[in-house]
Amino acid sequence: MNIFQILAICGMVSPVLYTMMWVLGGFLRSDYSHIRDDISSLFAVGAPRRKIFNAFIIASSLLLFIFYLGLHWGINNGQGSIIGPLLFVISGFLGVLVAFFFPLDAGGEILTFRGKMHLVLVVVSGFLNIVGMMALWLRLLSVSLWIDFAVFSLISAIVSLILVFLALVFMKTKYRGLVERFMVSPYQLYYFFISLMVFLTN
Repeated sequence: MNIFQILAICGMVSPVLYTMMWVLGGFLRSDYSHIRDDISSLFAVGAPRRKIFNAFIIASSLLLFIFYLGLHWGINNGQGSIIGPLLFVISGFLGVLVAFFFPLDAGGEILTFRGKMHLVLVVVSGFLNIVGMMALWLRLLSVSLWIDFAVFSLISAIVSLILVFLALVFMKTKYRGLVERFMVSPYQLYYFFISLMVFLTN
């Protein structure tokens, strides 16, 4: 097993941990609703069992960032793309900042600078990921082993963008938790499959 495959495993584990985090939230917290509550509320300031969920988000964010650091060289021996992987590295770094320093305020509210920064960093990170997906789509269309993934990358970007807008529409409703789970799913699937591709092609 080479270094790129090890990094790819980090990338594949990250979305699994993230998904486990919010699934467990429904079991470990009787007050938590997958339909009503957003995922970030699990590790908000003062949230019940916050340490458990904080460990999940930190581990997930760090593993994804570590994977991104080697993504450029893991795609077609460094000939796949520069812009896409660079955007993912920046996005991954923002995710690490959120996990370590910018949880939501108590009750999942956005009141303080810390809470507002949580929202800003999450939105910017998501946008960078979508642009990164588009960049990889354009570049990987000319790489034989990655052509199918290029199409998947385009579809993921379009679906993610649509679901982001839907999440914004439902952000203040009692269904925001459910819509958010639909919104994060294309991202998590993308992280897993791009990691799998790096694993299989190296």
